[in-house]
Amino acid sequence: MTAGPTPPTTAAPAVASAAASKHPPRRGLYTPEERRRRDETRWTLVQGILAPVQFLVMAVSVVLVLRYLRTGDGLAAAHVSIVIKTLVLFTIMVTGAIWEKVVFGQYLFHPSFFWEDVVSFGVIALHTAYLIGLMQSWSARSLMVLALVAYMAYTINAIQFLLKLRAARREEQASRMATLPVMAGGHS
Repeated sequence: MTAGPTPPTTAAPAVASAAASKHPPRRGLYTPEERRRRDETRWTLVQGILAPVQFLVMAVSVVLVLRYLRTGDGLAAAHVSIVIKTLVLFTIMVTGAIWEKVVFGQYLFHPSFFWEDVVSFGVIALHTAYLIGLMQSWSARSLMVLALVAYMAYTINAIQFLLKLRAARREEQASRMATLPVMAGGHS
């Protein structure tokens, strides 16, 4: 004899509704209200400026780090560039958390950007490890390799955000197309 379906319990719907009330199901990256807040907050502009600045700082730093690793010259310049990159990273992380609070109502780990935030913390950990190593006088070569690993992780994180931005733009274009009036009786 086989057992029939298990009768529903009251605990499961209560848990599901509690989770749904915190983060209701969404059709896209932003709800219309979140999109409005994103477009109105100055923090979106701040993020839009800091992101390419951080990438530029990293590009210069990569050149300086590779120069040191190849020739042994320019250690101080490489260290300064990595410290500047780390400070820009910390700045963009703090302002990004503020942006997320304004747009989504929480500082970090909103479902729309959960994995980007997780990887960001890995990137921050690697950059922070570099600063600790610098203060503890780890070998220059080890610090340069650590910086390159941190930069690879940052590049992955930047790609995540670029893909998210692209997805948001596609959603917005699709939304605009869906609201365009249909021309009755027209032929192309």
